[in-house]
Amino acid sequence: MKSYRQELWFEVKGRRGLVNITPEVQQAVEASGVQEGLVLVNAMHITASVFINDDESGLHNDFEVWLEKLAPEKPYSQYKHNGSEDNADAHLKRTVMGREVVIAITAGKLDFGPWEQIFYGEFDGNRRKRVLIKVIGE
Repeated sequence: MKSYRQELWFEVKGRRGLVNITPEVQQAVEASGVQEGLVLVNAMHITASVFINDDESGLHNDFEVWLEKLAPEKPYSQYKHNGSEDNADAHLKRTVMGREVVIAITAGKLDFGPWEQIFYGEFDGNRRKRVLIKVIGE
């Protein structure tokens, strides 16, 4: 069995943002040489997320509005976590959107359903963060 590890680094300008990382994950699968297996993609920071969904701007706006209703950024004083930092809402948003995804690899390609894409979700930006890609298989 083969194993391959790669990191992606991001520094999203602004507090929140979504980045389609599907091409980078497919490139990692190709670099691994794995034809049949699995790829794990996970955010290595507790205020960021990796998830699968449609790459459609209206849906991305809906995520922003929905998440802000669930865990509004302000007022900062509403959260007990906020003290030296003001990112309690980002921790909650990450919990809702998830830490990682696992995708099947078939014939050396990501084996997706229709419209599926992989996204990095940033909820407390303006700092450098990483995503781990781990490919295993044959």
